[in-house]
Amino acid sequence: MTACAIEGGPAGAATTADPGPAESGEPEEPVVPAEPGEPVGAVPAEPAAGAWSGAPRAPGAFTLTADGAYGARLTAAPGAPGEQRAWYPERWTLDGPEPYAVPLPLNQPEEPDAQVAPLADGRVLIRRRVADRQMFSLLYPTGPATGELALGAVECDEMALLPPSPDGTSVYALSPGDHSSLLWLVAGGAFGPELVAEIPGHCSGGVWLDRAGRMLALDRQLPGGGPVKAVAVDLERNGEVSPLLQITPSSDDRLLLADADSGLLLIRSDAPGHDRLGWGVLGSCLPVRFPECLRPADVAVTPFAVQPGQMLMPESCAVALRIDGAAGSWVGIWRPQGRRLHQFAAPEGWSAGAGYWSRDGVLHLPYANASTPCGVALCEAPGDEEPPPETGGAGGTEPSATVTPPVVCKPVPLGQAPLHRAASPD
Repeated sequence: MTACAIEGGPAGAATTADPGPAESGEPEEPVVPAEPGEPVGAVPAEPAAGAWSGAPRAPGAFTLTADGAYGARLTAAPGAPGEQRAWYPERWTLDGPEPYAVPLPLNQPEEPDAQVAPLADGRVLIRRRVADRQMFSLLYPTGPATGELALGAVECDEMALLPPSPDGTSVYALSPGDHSSLLWLVAGGAFGPELVAEIPGHCSGGVWLDRAGRMLALDRQLPGGGPVKAVAVDLERNGEVSPLLQITPSSDDRLLLADADSGLLLIRSDAPGHDRLGWGVLGSCLPVRFPECLRPADVAVTPFAVQPGQMLMPESCAVALRIDGAAGSWVGIWRPQGRRLHQFAAPEGWSAGAGYWSRDGVLHLPYANASTPCGVALCEAPGDEEPPPETGGAGGTEPSATVTPPVVCKPVPLGQAPLHRAASPD
């Protein structure tokens, strides 16, 4: 496992990303690239001569268990440019003294649109599309070979795996439709894939709200159109749906991440007038906020991991963000109480958007390159200086919306009132 102290400096030319900007010196000002698409302090966008060309990556290739003990991805052996290479699943073990990868190839190569998800017992679920069916199997190492346990199939054209359940044994899949969406339990059931719920509307996303794997948040658009709103689905009550996000009646309000310990929610909404990244607290009367530091110019910012273990302290949770620009992808770290976006170069060969936090604030970033076929870079969350008081000028405040009082044992809407300016700083 490799320590990673790379803020403001390169970590080598990455296969899918170049190192990113240095940290800004102003607490509330985003780091703005000197030229469009080129981060301040970054290495050039073109890889250095002799940089690792590596194995190709399938879209969304790296998936982690909820506790970060195992990871899984589709990968292919390195080869000459233009050479056709076979895809196969690979499992990473990350909870030991050193990370290591186990290839899980079968007699026939996988299609690049197959999806994989690791389970807490070390097995890997794979979803394959075969004609108009979605087929599911569990893969596991058996000495030098790969064992496969077929779980069954579902007849549908489109289906996507959701993040592995926090219980470590269950994986759900979503089959969206224009009028209704079907939620399936595809691993962890007694008799193969099981239909859990039919939810009216077109659903997407998928975020777990608790550690028991009972409450699942989905982004839903009702039949006939209209705004997208995050809803909570209770899996122990036959998929009962309740409102979760409604910042304004006409805004698209999506849930990106949730932390079960602190209640911190990461939200994307156009309620402020255009698409913004914001944060709120589940079951709280605090407003939803849209920090200026989370919208640096000419890049896209997407959260991918929240620090666990911060009981009742959502403002102190460190959040890891993937930052994508014309020069590649790099890493951001931010806390709600700090209102400052720290930016780091990514390790060479980082599986962009993949990573997990330890409870003591260390970010683990999986990567693979020519010299390290299975590695984890460690980045400690930096401290935040006390931010200055916010001014009342345009752009100085964080737009917000009020929330409804909490309901016992149920996720509650984060806002049902018109958008207004926050009356007090974070």
